[in-house]
Amino acid sequence: MSAAPDSPQQARTAARQGEGIPATAPETPPVPTPAASHTAAFVAPMAWVNGAWAHDVLLTVAPDGRWQSVQANAPAEAQRGATRLGGAVVPGLVNAHSHAFQRVIVGLTERAGPTADDFWSWRERMYSAARRITPEQLEAVAAWLYAELLAGGYTQVCEFHYLHNDVDGSPYADPMEMSMALVRAAQRVGMGLTLLPTLYMHAGFGAQPLRSEQRRFASTPDTVLALADAVNALGDPRVRAGVALHSLRAVDAAALREVADATAEWRVPVHIHIAEQTQEVADCLAHTGQRPVEWLLQHAAPDARWNLVHATHTTPAELQGVRDAGAAIVICPSTEANLGDGVFDLPALLQAGGAWSIGSDSHVTRSWVEELRLLEYSQRLARRQRNVAARHAGGRLAAAAGELSTAAVLLDGAVAGGSAAAGLPLAGIAVGQRADFAVVCPRAPALLGVPTAHLLDALVFSSPQAHWGEVFVAGVPRVVAGRHADADALGNHFARAMRHIWG
Repeated sequence: MSAAPDSPQQARTAARQGEGIPATAPETPPVPTPAASHTAAFVAPMAWVNGAWAHDVLLTVAPDGRWQSVQANAPAEAQRGATRLGGAVVPGLVNAHSHAFQRVIVGLTERAGPTADDFWSWRERMYSAARRITPEQLEAVAAWLYAELLAGGYTQVCEFHYLHNDVDGSPYADPMEMSMALVRAAQRVGMGLTLLPTLYMHAGFGAQPLRSEQRRFASTPDTVLALADAVNALGDPRVRAGVALHSLRAVDAAALREVADATAEWRVPVHIHIAEQTQEVADCLAHTGQRPVEWLLQHAAPDARWNLVHATHTTPAELQGVRDAGAAIVICPSTEANLGDGVFDLPALLQAGGAWSIGSDSHVTRSWVEELRLLEYSQRLARRQRNVAARHAGGRLAAAAGELSTAAVLLDGAVAGGSAAAGLPLAGIAVGQRADFAVVCPRAPALLGVPTAHLLDALVFSSPQAHWGEVFVAGVPRVVAGRHADADALGNHFARAMRHIWG
């Protein structure tokens, strides 16, 4: 029988070892390391710059991790001393919607039972995971997930975080307990993180009290704002906080406005789940007389800080209203398909000139290539047409004076919208933006022999998986030869946490 730990620190260390976290994992976040101590230079044979392939591109990264210069057709003398990249370069993408803890139920919800199976039945399995996971397990799960996302070409994740309290629903002695587990995970693997402490007050419209399995989510405007303020005070340039409102059914109007107003001068992103389910639309109509997005536009005054997650069941007029307000949509194609939510009206948003980004949400897939492919394919299936995104991209097809790449429309839209969703300069390979990028593996079987002009299309539509040789965050390599450098240890910790959660 082992001796009892002599101090809270020893108890926490013992818990970490039992839950799959190495004993050396820091109790507090490490001092942020600068992206680089000097200017770094790379040469790419091709790079996706301003919506097109540029060739022989000299890329320099400033010590703060941002692009200092981007020079196409760089002469040979300018390239001397620069690191030569092995393949074409594309921007890293923001994963604009993540619930890291839901990674533990991937693959565990795919069996039919005697009752109807939809989002609401899936939610019960999700609650089962939420009732079990500890801070130590969350850190192990998130670290593995974020390493997977890096390998999938994502370089920043927006973590919609509502798992605030202990397993019995009581507050932790340190209110930052669960939030810091996510911060440590991101810092360990080198993933950029936009943490979105989420307000969750009610079980449904009409201020229904939280169910027992929702008590871990309980929060107030004050607690959510305090979490966001504390994260932004950490001083890590690749970790910042915005805020999130779980949904109109979980947050009353007064609290919603309180959080939105309090953060207005911070200029941080505001995210909200909305109109994901037809039942939610029906309940909102019954309670307010308006559809969810219609109500939000009229009563919450959303602006460019706002990101509406899912918005699956919306009208063209609502999407035009979102665009007119300057707000954006976060589409989660793989999760929406997995849950049977429905198909988002992408043509209506594109025709309105609206902004959008993508998220992997419950993480049934963890590659942005898969998300963009499924987004386009869902539109093709619903409309029995091809190249839907390109054909509805406003005046872009006409301006192309010829053919327009569907993959280009999707990538450019996701990059621009993702930067706004994260609240950081992540809008592609351009001076002043953070130097996040992925290098295509030139020997990937699906890409062999593809003409240069069609490489992006082949990458999105003809590849069974992402083919990244390297992935860089702020100019620092985090994935090399297709794997995170710490993948073996991270995978072992994740597997151990899974055994503890479901064993």
